[in-house]
Amino acid sequence: MIPNLTSIIAILILGTTTLILIMLLPALLELKKPKDGGPRLITDNISEVQIQIMRMIPIASIEDEQKFDSALIQPLAKIIAILPSLEV
Repeated sequence: MIPNLTSIIAILILGTTTLILIMLLPALLELKKPKDGGPRLITDNISEVQIQIMRMIPIASIEDEQKFDSALIQPLAKIIAILPSLEV
């Protein structure tokens, strides 16, 4: 039926293996020898004074910036409450 079925299967297996190896090789190399120190080393280089300064900086509240009115939130809550019943 199909000439050289064994060679076609061998080419498919080798091709698939080669493709996977080529695609995953950079990730494997990066896991083996990371180029950056990662977040775990960042705090090692920061002095205690800089850490205290970072803690004193206030983090802005997104909810305060949006200034949602309660008249707007109630209809939105009713609309969102209907959504789970739509999945049936």
